[in-house]
Amino acid sequence: MSVIVVTDSSSRLAPDELKQWDIRQVPLHVLVDVIDLRDGIDEVPYDIHDVPRASTAGAAPADLVDTYRQALRDSGGDGVVAVHLSSALSSSYSSAVQAAREFGSLVRVVNSRSAAMGVGFTAVAAAKAAVSGSDLDSVEAVARSAAQRTHAFIVVHRLDNLRRSGRIGTAASWLGTALSLKPLLRLDVDGRLVLDQRIRTITKAHAAMVDRIAELVGERQASIAVHHVDNHDGADQVGAALTDRLPQLQSLTVTDMGPVLAIHLGAGAIGVVVQLAE
Repeated sequence: MSVIVVTDSSSRLAPDELKQWDIRQVPLHVLVDVIDLRDGIDEVPYDIHDVPRASTAGAAPADLVDTYRQALRDSGGDGVVAVHLSSALSSSYSSAVQAAREFGSLVRVVNSRSAAMGVGFTAVAAAKAAVSGSDLDSVEAVARSAAQRTHAFIVVHRLDNLRRSGRIGTAASWLGTALSLKPLLRLDVDGRLVLDQRIRTITKAHAAMVDRIAELVGERQASIAVHHVDNHDGADQVGAALTDRLPQLQSLTVTDMGPVLAIHLGAGAIGVVVQLAE
């Protein structure tokens, strides 16, 4: 058998990718009044980010325990590496750590310190190592290395969702009441959402994001995912600009942000996740 990788639905991995690498996925939750929708399992309205009553919840402890138990059984005792959404953004990581205690050292939990394909890239890197026959320690090491090489930038069109979600933390001081502000945000080394630059227009914010990513990647190879909230055209434009600036990219995909992140970021948001090659 081989080590099994588990992640959560924030990863934005497609069903065929999960199947290809035998990655198990635990759903995050979208809450609307008394309705609990499981991301990736239940149908979530496409415009959920525009529903004022919508909120989110992390992976349920019982789901984590059940998924880890089944994955450990399927691994033949070789072990499980679980890669989850940044602990600074969700309760999923802390719930995962607690759930893993039931299995001792056979379940290793990795804080991706990222979101969306920042989680997905890291989970896939670990799963590739597992499929190649690497042992539990090695697969965990691959996941932690991949997480350290992952960077994420985000431009939001409006600040309402961020304020309402409470995910801005210390960023509240710079948000203020500047309604025209289109900040370029990033996830820092601890996976916290922080301000990168203050910018006044969306066009300039997108250009600044492309510049920052081009500077970060330089001549190295990298994999990139461009995510969006109901803004496919804008995401395509950012993706085209990045492809033009960085012809050596290993891959670039454009996909939606997913309902959980969309609720916190709002319509029009575009995020770019970069994982640098070793």
